[in-house]
Amino acid sequence: MADTVKLILAVDEIVARSLAKWPDVPAVFGWLSLDRRGNWLIKGERIGNTALREFIGRNYEADPQGRWYFQNGPQRVYVALAYTPLVVHYEGERLVDHCGRAFSATQGFQDDEGSVLFAGRPSVALLDDRDLAKFADEDRALPAIARAEVPARFGFVADPKPG
Repeated sequence: MADTVKLILAVDEIVARSLAKWPDVPAVFGWLSLDRRGNWLIKGERIGNTALREFIGRNYEADPQGRWYFQNGPQRVYVALAYTPLVVHYEGERLVDHCGRAFSATQGFQDDEGSVLFAGRPSVALLDDRDLAKFADEDRALPAIARAEVPARFGFVADPKPG
């Protein structure tokens, strides 16, 4: 119950009211995904509606098993991740995640495919490939990490399933 109260405080008011009214709505899997550039996709189609993208972003978080989801009213819609749960890009000199929140990186990595990742709170983030040149201009050496190790190391599930 305490977890539900914390969740209710963290989500939109309309979501909180729905959770209180219908607490046992089954979760959805396989509909919503996040691509490597931070775009939300429904059944493979990019969501173009700005208000919907922002609503999803405001209500996006992880469960205790590391499965990321969007709290859509009383229903959790689990997100299939193309790579990491967050995608960041530069706005000036600061990093911002795909939900529009400032991202404070604690460590950077380069994977075996050449992608740049940042560890931070609340999770690991992939640097949008359109910002790789800006990052490379800063001439930073990063520790290597194998892409296959990323989900386990940072505690997330890339393709959540029921159960």
